[in-house]
Amino acid sequence: MSEKAIVVDQFVAATPERIWRVLTEPELLARWWAPGDVAPVVGHQFHLQMPKWGEVACEVTHVEAPTRFTYTFNGDWTLDWRLAPEGRGTRLFLEHSGFDLDNNRHRIAFDRMGPGWRDDVLPRLAVLAAELPANLV
Repeated sequence: MSEKAIVVDQFVAATPERIWRVLTEPELLARWWAPGDVAPVVGHQFHLQMPKWGEVACEVTHVEAPTRFTYTFNGDWTLDWRLAPEGRGTRLFLEHSGFDLDNNRHRIAFDRMGPGWRDDVLPRLAVLAAELPANLV
């Protein structure tokens, strides 16, 4: 088995607390990525409504508010979000792991999701986190 991960390291002009909210609050998550009943509680099982994929099962495996949030995604993969204060913002690290490149479905997903995270999804997260009204953080 040839395993691979997508790793993204991005600066976001928002505090870790703001980013934490957009990662862990269902109404905010739906605005930048996908609707779902996410909650930052270890063992919490939830679903994301992914365009073109349908309902995707997830389970929270690690929570350290507001610096780390990890959950399984679709039974095969793990999303590990880490947040580190940096200057007037936050360094956001995402590791999307569990891709078996010997599996054709995984290889196609890996090839599509890497650019998708970097060029589309995480920039939407960054804009939303930066634009949250101060009274909501």
